[in-house]
Amino acid sequence: MPDIAYVNGRFGSLADAVVSIEDRGFQFGDGVYEVIRTYRGQPFAIEEHMARLERSAQALQLSIGQTSAQWSSLIREGLRLSQFAETKIYLQITRGQAPRDHPFPVSSAPTTVLTFRELHPLDVSVRNAGVQAMSIEDIRWGRCDIKSVNLLANVLARQRAKEAGVFEAILVREGTVTEGSVSNVMVVRNGAVQTAPEGRRILSGVTRAIVLDLARKEGIPVAESFVTREELLAASEVFLTGTTVEVLPVVRVDGHMIGGGSPGPVSQLLSRRFEALVG
Repeated sequence: MPDIAYVNGRFGSLADAVVSIEDRGFQFGDGVYEVIRTYRGQPFAIEEHMARLERSAQALQLSIGQTSAQWSSLIREGLRLSQFAETKIYLQITRGQAPRDHPFPVSSAPTTVLTFRELHPLDVSVRNAGVQAMSIEDIRWGRCDIKSVNLLANVLARQRAKEAGVFEAILVREGTVTEGSVSNVMVVRNGAVQTAPEGRRILSGVTRAIVLDLARKEGIPVAESFVTREELLAASEVFLTGTTVEVLPVVRVDGHMIGGGSPGPVSQLLSRRFEALVG
């Protein structure tokens, strides 16, 4: 089946989907988004994603156009139409179309977009071997907790990682690790899982929260506090979490071997528990 899109009330081919050049998402990055994936054809953690979408929209004084229940119904309809075995769903909402001017328009209807593409999960061999990453300065704006469509700093970081031949760029601000360009970052130090705390400096991932809960259920201590780049490199394990990466071990950062240079026991355990959760 072709990739499909829903734009302002209508489903159709993704190739034919368009929005106005006057749309504030295009002009200013004035919008928010979520990415949801399926397991066995069913959207995963959709309530958590919709709750975060609403928080992001509220922070921008932006209407999401419909209720969470209505969005969930549209997502399920899109899945029915697309018929992929597994699907990656993007939901994007902007302030809508208006003549270019920085202040909010007096009146404008939000632009609402859903896209449905076939999901190609990471190969199991990548997960089993672990990936490499690099550290890079975190130059993003001061409200990283808002999942906005302003992703230029993430794009630049991810491009640097691609050019360096590594999987992820780990962002560092004033000497401390915040997160990855497309993931949250966790380390294992002294037997505990440690990751940056919720707040304006990170986007608190849905998978992040699930994995931390799985760790607590296994009796693994959890510390939500920042680590320095030096502590990152000295960690016994490093792993990434995210909607598409799930639980992904990192075995080298900046060419420095993490732990024994292969996925460690904590990340492997949490990966197995996550796989069991999603079936």
